[in-house]
Amino acid sequence: MFSGIIEKKTKAIELNKNKNSIILTFARPKKWRLSEGESICIDGICSTVSKITSDTFSVYYMSETLSKTHLIFVDGSHEFNLEQSLRLTSLVGGHLVSGHIDTVGKVVNISKKEDSSVVKIEIPPEFSRYIIYKGSICVNGVSLTVVNIDKNVFTVSLIPYTLAKTNLGSLKVEDLVNIEVDLLAKYLEKLTKTEKR
Repeated sequence: MFSGIIEKKTKAIELNKNKNSIILTFARPKKWRLSEGESICIDGICSTVSKITSDTFSVYYMSETLSKTHLIFVDGSHEFNLEQSLRLTSLVGGHLVSGHIDTVGKVVNISKKEDSSVVKIEIPPEFSRYIIYKGSICVNGVSLTVVNIDKNVFTVSLIPYTLAKTNLGSLKVEDLVNIEVDLLAKYLEKLTKTEKR
Protein backbone atom coordinates (compact mmCIF):
# COMPACT_ATOMS: atom_id res chain seq x y z
CA MET A 1 0.00 0.00 0.00
CA PHE A 2 0.99 3.61 -0.59
CA SER A 3 -0.27 7.04 0.43
CA GLY A 4 0.09 9.06 -2.78
CA ILE A 5 2.78 11.34 -1.33
CA ILE A 6 5.61 11.42 -3.87
CA GLU A 7 9.13 11.04 -2.49
CA LYS A 8 11.16 11.36 -5.68
CA LYS A 9 10.68 12.69 -9.22
CA THR A 10 13.20 11.27 -11.68
CA LYS A 11 13.84 9.98 -15.18
CA ALA A 12 14.74 6.37 -15.86
CA ILE A 13 18.40 5.94 -16.70
CA GLU A 14 17.48 3.04 -18.96
CA LEU A 15 14.21 2.16 -20.71
CA ASN A 16 14.01 -1.16 -22.54
CA LYS A 17 10.73 -1.45 -24.38
CA ASN A 18 9.36 -4.13 -26.66
CA LYS A 19 5.90 -5.24 -27.74
CA ASN A 20 5.02 -7.21 -24.60
CA SER A 21 7.21 -5.84 -21.81
CA ILE A 22 9.12 -2.87 -20.47
CA ILE A 23 12.10 -2.79 -18.12
CA LEU A 24 12.85 0.49 -16.37
CA THR A 25 16.10 1.13 -14.51
CA PHE A 26 16.48 4.02 -12.07
CA ALA A 27 19.31 5.50 -10.07
CA ARG A 28 18.83 4.44 -6.48
CA PRO A 29 17.67 7.44 -4.40
CA LYS A 30 19.96 8.33 -1.53
CA LYS A 31 18.96 6.85 1.82
CA TRP A 32 16.49 4.42 0.21
CA ARG A 33 16.98 0.90 1.50
CA LEU A 34 15.73 -1.42 -1.21
CA SER A 35 15.63 -5.17 -1.62
CA GLU A 36 14.61 -7.43 -4.50
CA GLY A 37 10.91 -8.26 -4.40
CA GLU A 38 10.01 -5.01 -2.65
CA SER A 39 7.11 -2.92 -3.95
CA ILE A 40 7.58 0.65 -5.16
CA CYS A 41 4.92 2.94 -6.61
CA ILE A 42 6.04 4.35 -9.97
CA ASP A 43 3.62 6.81 -11.57
CA GLY A 44 0.90 5.16 -9.51
CA ILE A 45 1.81 1.62 -10.55
CA CYS A 46 2.64 -0.90 -7.84
CA SER A 47 5.97 -2.18 -9.17
CA THR A 48 8.19 -5.02 -7.97
CA VAL A 49 11.91 -4.38 -7.68
CA SER A 50 13.31 -7.14 -9.89
CA LYS A 51 17.00 -6.27 -9.81
CA ILE A 52 19.30 -4.20 -7.60
CA THR A 53 22.88 -3.03 -7.91
CA SER A 54 24.81 -0.81 -5.53
CA ASP A 55 23.44 2.30 -7.21
CA THR A 56 20.46 1.27 -9.40
CA PHE A 57 17.23 -0.70 -9.28
CA SER A 58 15.05 -2.12 -12.06
CA VAL A 59 11.37 -2.97 -12.45
CA TYR A 60 9.70 -5.17 -15.06
CA TYR A 61 6.23 -4.75 -16.57
CA MET A 62 4.28 -7.32 -18.59
CA SER A 63 1.51 -6.86 -21.16
CA GLU A 64 -1.29 -6.70 -18.55
CA THR A 65 0.25 -3.58 -16.97
CA LEU A 66 1.02 -2.07 -20.37
CA SER A 67 -2.63 -2.44 -21.40
CA LYS A 68 -3.93 -0.65 -18.29
CA THR A 69 -1.42 2.22 -17.97
CA HIS A 70 0.31 4.98 -19.93
CA LEU A 71 3.66 3.14 -19.91
CA ILE A 72 3.56 2.13 -23.55
CA PHE A 73 3.54 5.83 -24.48
CA VAL A 74 6.42 7.09 -22.31
CA ASP A 75 9.93 7.70 -23.60
CA GLY A 76 13.33 8.54 -22.14
CA SER A 77 12.33 12.14 -21.44
CA HIS A 78 9.50 11.16 -19.09
CA GLU A 79 9.90 11.97 -15.40
CA PHE A 80 8.40 9.37 -13.07
CA ASN A 81 6.86 9.84 -9.62
CA LEU A 82 8.32 7.42 -7.05
CA GLU A 83 7.03 6.43 -3.62
CA GLN A 84 8.19 3.64 -1.33
CA SER A 85 5.57 1.34 0.16
CA LEU A 86 4.03 2.19 3.50
CA ARG A 87 5.26 0.67 6.73
CA LEU A 88 3.11 0.14 9.81
CA THR A 89 4.66 3.24 11.36
CA SER A 90 4.25 5.43 8.25
CA LEU A 91 2.20 8.60 8.23
CA VAL A 92 -0.60 8.37 5.66
CA GLY A 93 -0.41 11.93 4.39
CA GLY A 94 -2.64 11.39 1.35
CA HIS A 95 -5.07 8.45 1.13
CA LEU A 96 -4.68 4.70 0.84
CA VAL A 97 -3.42 3.85 -2.65
CA SER A 98 -3.09 0.25 -3.85
CA GLY A 99 -1.00 0.95 -6.94
CA HIS A 100 -3.44 -0.97 -9.16
CA ILE A 101 -4.28 1.37 -12.02
CA ASP A 102 -7.96 1.43 -13.00
CA THR A 103 -7.71 3.36 -16.24
CA VAL A 104 -5.81 5.97 -18.23
CA GLY A 105 -7.11 9.54 -18.27
CA LYS A 106 -6.45 12.35 -20.74
CA VAL A 107 -5.71 15.94 -19.77
CA VAL A 108 -8.29 18.12 -21.53
CA ASN A 109 -7.65 21.53 -19.96
CA ILE A 110 -5.08 23.29 -17.77
CA SER A 111 -5.76 26.69 -16.23
CA LYS A 112 -3.05 28.66 -14.45
CA LYS A 113 -4.20 30.52 -11.34
CA GLU A 114 -1.37 32.60 -9.89
CA ASP A 115 1.20 29.96 -8.82
CA SER A 116 -1.24 27.02 -8.93
CA SER A 117 -2.91 25.04 -11.72
CA VAL A 118 -6.41 23.67 -12.23
CA VAL A 119 -6.39 20.51 -14.36
CA LYS A 120 -9.33 18.79 -16.03
CA ILE A 121 -8.95 15.08 -16.83
CA GLU A 122 -11.26 12.97 -18.96
CA ILE A 123 -11.72 9.29 -18.11
CA PRO A 124 -13.81 6.47 -19.60
CA PRO A 125 -17.46 6.98 -18.52
CA GLU A 126 -17.67 3.71 -16.58
CA PHE A 127 -15.19 4.98 -13.98
CA SER A 128 -16.94 8.27 -13.21
CA ARG A 129 -19.27 6.56 -10.72
CA TYR A 130 -16.32 6.13 -8.33
CA ILE A 131 -15.49 9.83 -8.27
CA ILE A 132 -17.23 12.34 -6.01
CA TYR A 133 -16.86 16.01 -5.17
CA LYS A 134 -14.15 16.43 -2.51
CA GLY A 135 -13.31 12.73 -2.80
CA SER A 136 -9.84 11.26 -3.25
CA ILE A 137 -8.26 10.41 -6.59
CA CYS A 138 -4.78 9.19 -7.50
CA VAL A 139 -3.19 10.66 -10.66
CA ASN A 140 0.25 9.31 -11.65
CA GLY A 141 0.64 8.17 -8.06
CA VAL A 142 -0.25 11.56 -6.55
CA SER A 143 -3.03 11.73 -3.95
CA LEU A 144 -5.37 14.58 -4.93
CA THR A 145 -8.78 15.95 -3.97
CA VAL A 146 -11.51 16.18 -6.60
CA VAL A 147 -12.77 19.78 -6.80
CA ASN A 148 -15.38 19.11 -9.50
CA ILE A 149 -16.87 16.23 -11.45
CA ASP A 150 -18.96 16.71 -14.61
CA LYS A 151 -20.00 13.46 -16.27
CA ASN A 152 -16.67 11.78 -17.09
CA VAL A 153 -14.41 14.81 -16.58
CA PHE A 154 -13.02 15.59 -13.15
CA THR A 155 -11.03 18.59 -11.96
CA VAL A 156 -8.12 18.79 -9.52
CA SER A 157 -6.15 21.76 -8.22
CA LEU A 158 -2.37 21.54 -8.02
CA ILE A 159 -0.59 23.65 -5.42
CA PRO A 160 2.96 24.96 -6.01
CA TYR A 161 4.53 22.13 -3.98
CA THR A 162 2.81 19.46 -6.11
CA LEU A 163 3.77 21.25 -9.31
CA ALA A 164 7.43 21.36 -8.25
CA LYS A 165 7.82 17.93 -6.65
CA THR A 166 5.83 15.70 -9.03
CA ASN A 167 5.55 15.17 -12.76
CA LEU A 168 2.10 16.76 -12.73
CA GLY A 169 3.87 20.11 -13.01
CA SER A 170 4.91 19.32 -16.57
CA LEU A 171 1.50 18.12 -17.79
CA LYS A 172 0.20 19.39 -21.12
CA VAL A 173 -3.21 19.13 -22.75
CA GLU A 174 -3.62 15.70 -24.44
CA ASP A 175 -1.13 14.05 -22.04
CA LEU A 176 -2.15 10.64 -20.67
CA VAL A 177 -2.08 9.91 -16.93
CA ASN A 178 -2.56 6.83 -14.77
CA ILE A 179 -5.74 6.91 -12.70
CA GLU A 180 -6.59 4.94 -9.57
CA VAL A 181 -10.03 5.69 -8.18
CA ASP A 182 -10.72 5.60 -4.45
CA LEU A 183 -10.35 2.04 -3.19
CA LEU A 184 -13.13 2.56 -0.65
CA ALA A 185 -15.59 3.40 -3.44
CA LYS A 186 -14.92 0.07 -5.15
CA TYR A 187 -15.35 -1.86 -1.91
CA LEU A 188 -18.60 -0.04 -1.19
CA GLU A 189 -19.92 -0.86 -4.66
CA LYS A 190 -19.11 -4.54 -4.17
CA LEU A 191 -20.75 -4.66 -0.73
CA THR A 192 -23.85 -2.88 -2.01
CA LYS A 193 -24.24 -5.33 -4.89
CA THR A 194 -23.79 -8.28 -2.52
CA GLU A 195 -26.46 -6.99 -0.12
CA LYS A 196 -28.99 -6.62 -2.97
CA ARG A 197 -28.75 -10.30 -3.95
